[in-house]
Amino acid sequence: QVHLVESGGGTVQAGGSLRLSCVASGYTFNTYCMGWFRQAPGKERERIATIDSDSSTDYADSVKGRFTISKDNAKNTLYLQMNSLKPEDTAMYYCTAGEDGSCVSSYYYGMNYWGKGTLVTISS
Repeated sequence: QVHLVESGGGTVQAGGSLRLSCVASGYTFNTYCMGWFRQAPGKERERIATIDSDSSTDYADSVKGRFTISKDNAKNTLYLQMNSLKPEDTAMYYCTAGEDGSCVSSYYYGMNYWGKGTLVTISS
């Protein structure tokens, strides 16, 4: 049974930083595509960063240069380092996993597993 548990959300001022973590269990972590999505109130869910099984990364234009996705296969943990935060980054952030190690494929066919989310609030 797959479990994804996010942590690290909170409230920070604009320009600040946060690091989100996602601890995974129930599958072979290093063979899956992993990613972070977010959803702001009244908006659609948005893909913000993904990391393939081979550690190739990809970012949405809205976060490129400010956010960094990484993973520690030994700890079965996914991270999202968020710097230079803006009020428009306010959202619920979700960790997700795709059974295809290629995130292009996993994203196309739909990510398989989702965490419950962690709330990030950026004050101006």
